[in-house]
Amino acid sequence: MTFSLGIVGAGQFSGSFASLFKAHPGISRVVVTDLRPERADALVAQHGLDGTVDSFDALLESDVDAVGIFTQRWTHGPLVVDALRAGKHVYSAVPMAITKEEIAEIIEAVRETGLTYMMGETSYYNPATVFARRKAAAGEFGRLVYAEGDYMHDMDLGFYKAYQHSGGEDWKATASFPPMLYPTHAIGGVLGAWTTHARSVSCVGIRDTSGDGVFDRSVSAFDNDFSNMSALFELADGGAMRTNEMRRVGYPSKIRESRFRFFGTEASFEQIAKESVWEDKHETYDVSDQLLTQRTLSTDDRALEHVDPDLRDAFVSGHAAVHDRSRLPSEYEGLPNGHEGSHHFLADEFVQSVLQQRLPSVNAWVAARFTLPGIVANESARRDGARLAIDDFGDAPA
Repeated sequence: MTFSLGIVGAGQFSGSFASLFKAHPGISRVVVTDLRPERADALVAQHGLDGTVDSFDALLESDVDAVGIFTQRWTHGPLVVDALRAGKHVYSAVPMAITKEEIAEIIEAVRETGLTYMMGETSYYNPATVFARRKAAAGEFGRLVYAEGDYMHDMDLGFYKAYQHSGGEDWKATASFPPMLYPTHAIGGVLGAWTTHARSVSCVGIRDTSGDGVFDRSVSAFDNDFSNMSALFELADGGAMRTNEMRRVGYPSKIRESRFRFFGTEASFEQIAKESVWEDKHETYDVSDQLLTQRTLSTDDRALEHVDPDLRDAFVSGHAAVHDRSRLPSEYEGLPNGHEGSHHFLADEFVQSVLQQRLPSVNAWVAARFTLPGIVANESARRDGARLAIDDFGDAPA
């Protein structure tokens, strides 16, 4: 049994998944649409895909079974709902949406249609999250009481060019996208291991002083001048989580964009750029070798021609020792991977969820818990750190 898929958006990120969807034995055909037809044509030629479609509407009217949304980050919510209502399974890049109302509409559409929705959150398969998830499931942390998830990606390290690539002449207006509206790489890595959800938040927004015209309210399409944001969340089980979203930071995000720390009553886990440590009350254990991934491609490989050189390191990782590769199709062996080994697992998880008619790991209800806390945190920062309640859409249905 197989199904067909249409990719929406032929930018730098979608190319990495186009090759994986095309290679998966569960997918019969991959087509592409983009507002700039020449980009769709280039993606088809580069990865040997099965053709282009003139528009998003035409794609929804076609006979494809599923769509992969790889458009700009503030556009996902309405596109996902339209695709579900058109009878298509949906894989969506992050974030899920940028308002609570959009999240609610996605959940309702999934509930009514019974179709598969998956948010492609890379941190769910980040080696640190996989490691912490296993430790938590085995009870080795004791009671988890506090965790941190940070997404540290300076504008200098690829983001300027990425926004210029997608935003055209007015790219600065959208390059000011509020950091807490892109929270899932940080929050998802914590809540992907700790089975709870956020109940309230107080967030501090740090106003930008670089003067380069990006995080400038007079230019910003989002009325945003925060380049860095730091939030403290109360969790439903009585614990706490802190998240940093930083776009001006002296940190080597090419080595590790997202990093995590978990503290329990019996043991803890801490991570920095190149090192990871498991600790109990008596000793510290270096577990870095279990979590580090190796580069699988050179930066001049043809598979990465669509990716700006400053962003390529995120697309060339292999797998870590903690990854269970036995679940992956043999066709993925040697194919480009990325974001610390997560891309192969994300693509395979979506395909298997559709074919097996089951909820994916990051289904609509999980995606809401990864996304909505950041939306509320952004509002908290705009209200000088006011502590705000975070609604919850509940657990996914059995």
